Amino acid sequence: MASGQSGSPSSRSLMDYETKIFPHLGGYGRYNRVVVIFSWFPAFAVTLNLFSGHFFTLIPDSYHCKPDPSLLPSALLPSNFSEQSYLNLTIPWDGDSGLSHCELFKYPPNVSDLSGKVPRERVSCTRGWEYSAVAGLQSNIVTDWDLVCSDYWKIPLQHICFMVGWIVGYIFLGTLCDWLGRQRGFLLSVGLSSLCGVVVCLSRSLVAFLLMRLFQGAMLAGVFVSSYIARLELCDPPNRLMVAMVGGFVSVSAELLLPGLAVLCRDWPVLQAVATVPLLLLLSYWCCASVFPESPRWLLATDQIPQAKKSFQEFASRNGVYLQDETFPTVLAELDSTYGEDCRPRFYSVLELRRTRVIWKNCLILSFTLFIGTGIQYCFTRNLLSYSKNFYFTYFLRVITGALACIFICLSVNHFGRRGMLLLSAIVTGLSSLLLLALTQYLHDGLVLVLSVVGLLFSQALSMLSAFFACEVMPTVVRGGCLGLVLAAGCVGMAASSLMELQSSSGYFLHHVIFASFAVLSVLCIMLLPESKRKSLPDSLKEGESQRRPPLFLSRTDRDNLPLLHTHQPLSEYNPDNYSRLVSATRNMLTKDSLPYRIAPEIL
Repeated sequence: MASGQSGSPSSRSLMDYETKIFPHLGGYGRYNRVVVIFSWFPAFAVTLNLFSGHFFTLIPDSYHCKPDPSLLPSALLPSNFSEQSYLNLTIPWDGDSGLSHCELFKYPPNVSDLSGKVPRERVSCTRGWEYSAVAGLQSNIVTDWDLVCSDYWKIPLQHICFMVGWIVGYIFLGTLCDWLGRQRGFLLSVGLSSLCGVVVCLSRSLVAFLLMRLFQGAMLAGVFVSSYIARLELCDPPNRLMVAMVGGFVSVSAELLLPGLAVLCRDWPVLQAVATVPLLLLLSYWCCASVFPESPRWLLATDQIPQAKKSFQEFASRNGVYLQDETFPTVLAELDSTYGEDCRPRFYSVLELRRTRVIWKNCLILSFTLFIGTGIQYCFTRNLLSYSKNFYFTYFLRVITGALACIFICLSVNHFGRRGMLLLSAIVTGLSSLLLLALTQYLHDGLVLVLSVVGLLFSQALSMLSAFFACEVMPTVVRGGCLGLVLAAGCVGMAASSLMELQSSSGYFLHHVIFASFAVLSVLCIMLLPESKRKSLPDSLKEGESQRRPPLFLSRTDRDNLPLLHTHQPLSEYNPDNYSRLVSATRNMLTKDSLPYRIAPEIL
């Protein structure tokens, strides 16, 4: 909801941040680079907490019921049998899969001879389970609370609760970043996520664990969206892509480090505590606000002129700009004359999208592409499981493809454009999915593996580029809320895989068909997006609405459109920038003591 008054649209358009203010603050100078580096650390902390859930809920490779002597004949002495023979007598054998996970044999009480065919029935486990070692950890919530067999559904429920927390956090805390600012939204999210992380370590029941993970997911979403936005708003157009992708590489490094931390920690509460430590370290940003300052672009876009002037002076001085130079005071003076003394702050929320057409369309399309990119990854990773059931094979292959997706974006997007590479990623993702859907049973296992890896790589590139593209085309005044909506759609796609697990993968084929169809449909939707390569970030709703879709194939400008007579554009008779600088330079020249003559003050 908007509040306060602002200058007229014509006056607001005069003070373009990218061209008229940003260069006088030192551009992408030393201080901006330092702040960007500190904005990468939250990506590391958020990734550790996001993917640690894979280790918390990992089911052991083998497990079976604990033998119950009360179900055996009274004359049976376990000491007369070897360990394997005793297990064969008490636990059914399920074909090639080994000992049954969920059942025991129950014998009649008066049987003495077990060599023949003894009538016996199968019953559920009565005394718990015995587990083999879990990958990385020796114990997790599955082994501690026996989340197997009839309670298996609680594992995907945990992931769904966690994703619901992220969805709620992206929507509400993203909007909060537009109301309170990037800095205060970040600090609030860091403080609450650290508290929730500590409470998760102390959880002694599954219900408490689920609730705390839900709240922690919401707060982690706020940490991510606020740091991501602040990072890009401090950059100029040539550096935006690289700054965003370095943040992606920082996240990949956290994923690579996580299995080693799990091996060292051994128990899940210890791993949760270790993952919470980086969040606790981020609390130091409270004490040293200069490492994560408020975005000057957001201050100007929301008409907070006094705060914006202080922020401009801080950035300029820390970037080594000489504040007494004639250009910087001129910028501040023009800022006062443009906005006036009665200018009041004006804040927006995502509800303002009801009155827009282009911004709402861009937000909807990018939400759709991110939803596809995250949701279709389940189809590719499931094919990887059919190739190898080793947890580390699937985990590291997914991480490596994520790193390759970052490299692909770095090498191609600045050259071919955001829209073109998003379109290519959607096409390759859709083709890989359709080929696997139609030809899996006819293809060699190696070819299935290649198609799955290619699809996983480009689906991750589709997800990363959708989030980055959304941050570039959304206006500053609603960038937090709009990016939150887009990222929330991506979390819905991630939760869709858990819904399949909740139904024991019974709807996998339909899931694959739906997302493959969506991937083909997204190719048409992407054509409606604008291109943001080498363009300034839009600040107001008016600038966001002025973005137009460029043609797919650019025609030559010197063909079929030459005018009969060559005309020149008329020169503007008045330029406020040139006039202000001329007045300032003339005043300085006339008041110099080194002139060969002295002008009387009365003449001045």
